[in-house]
Amino acid sequence: MNQRVSLPTANAKVERHRLYGTACISFGCLLAFIVYRGWALPVEQLGLTLLCTCLAAWPALRWLKLQPYPFPAFEVFMLTCIPFYALQLVSEHEGIAMYDEGVVLKAMLAVILFQVSAMVAFYRTVAFEKNTPFWNEPIFTRDITRWLPLGLWLNVAYLYVGYFTDWLPGDINSILRAIFFGIATACTFLLGRQWGADELNQHTKTNLFLALLTASILQISSLYLISTIASVMVFFLAYISAGKRIPVLPLALIFIVLTVLHNGKGEMRAKYWAEGVPRIQVTDLPELFSEWLEHGLEPFRDSEQKSKQRELLERASLIHIICLVVESTDQGLPFMAGETYGYVAPTLVPRFLWSNKPSGQRTTSRLAIHFGLQTEESAKGTSIGFGVLAEAYANFGYWGMILLGLLIGCFNKVICIWTRNSPLLSNGGLFMILMMAWSIQAEMPMSTWVSSLYQASICVLGIPHVLRRLFN
Repeated sequence: MNQRVSLPTANAKVERHRLYGTACISFGCLLAFIVYRGWALPVEQLGLTLLCTCLAAWPALRWLKLQPYPFPAFEVFMLTCIPFYALQLVSEHEGIAMYDEGVVLKAMLAVILFQVSAMVAFYRTVAFEKNTPFWNEPIFTRDITRWLPLGLWLNVAYLYVGYFTDWLPGDINSILRAIFFGIATACTFLLGRQWGADELNQHTKTNLFLALLTASILQISSLYLISTIASVMVFFLAYISAGKRIPVLPLALIFIVLTVLHNGKGEMRAKYWAEGVPRIQVTDLPELFSEWLEHGLEPFRDSEQKSKQRELLERASLIHIICLVVESTDQGLPFMAGETYGYVAPTLVPRFLWSNKPSGQRTTSRLAIHFGLQTEESAKGTSIGFGVLAEAYANFGYWGMILLGLLIGCFNKVICIWTRNSPLLSNGGLFMILMMAWSIQAEMPMSTWVSSLYQASICVLGIPHVLRRLFN
């Protein structure tokens, strides 16, 4: 009897140790890659890049080793500093060269200051577990696996309507985008957990794969990759957490595909985001992706193409954005003194209660206009991802980075402890699934991040209560 009880625990410890070892090896390879790609950088920049990478990875490695709670939302958020700041610095150092070395150092120091503040706040904040029914009571008592793919296909239907038709007004479209992304995120995580635990039949696996592939194609056709990356990461986080193994080959293939698409997105945006270019239709997708792959696989570019790509990188890369903000404020452009944070509260008011409610893109537009990236007119058609870190520096400089780090660290720790005992299909579990997905949305300013998470949470947590009697 004792052996039967203890054997699964022993196996779980072995699997966890193996997963942690694989992650450590992967992290070592990442550091080696950064040194290789960043060898031409000044020593100080390379050193700060390595420090930023270590600070970003340490919480995740610690969680893999100890797994003190089931939902690593804070760890996922910290990991985003690697692709959005560290790797962009070493892989696009020619574009960074447009900024003075001192500006780049100040930008990286700002990122590191945020990381340290967030980690101090997270590991020093004390909270108590929530044992109330709201957080820990299962929403469903029956198996709902067969209904989960429906949530993914509903998101596919929305993506088609939202991206390829004019049926939805802009403000309604932004609300529905958050709601359906939240529904798809919850369904993806739950199905990923079951796949990792070998609890799905082949039919459901095929249905899940086709739904995720279709949604990814539709999302990528907008020439934004972040939503697809978030969906992929949510699935594999769930799969790895349940299966205690890393699917190296699928992850490698996805990484290659996303790398090629990232490499060619500059030319694609220059062409398809130009003024007067008609909207892409579904029938155009084969030609679109064929052209995109040609640009992504092109080994060399002439100087004109490089110049155009650098201009786009300055708009699309978060490390470039922080460098731009640092340089502009150093040259006398005033800090915004919390102006953009004043847009957070209004986004939480339903539009039917406030007919003249400002657009959800107001923060992004205001930041782009303030720093000279866009005019009032151009901001109406194209948005630029600033991210919460650049927004914090734009408002209060280094103090903004410290305050943002403390806020994010404290908030994540409190929610993490509150939901420590929450089942997956409870309010606490579903909310933490959304938190992990939104932690990847590093390009959003605070108002957009809060409002979209709020809208998705209302829907994802509210609908199950309405449908509870149907399943129970």
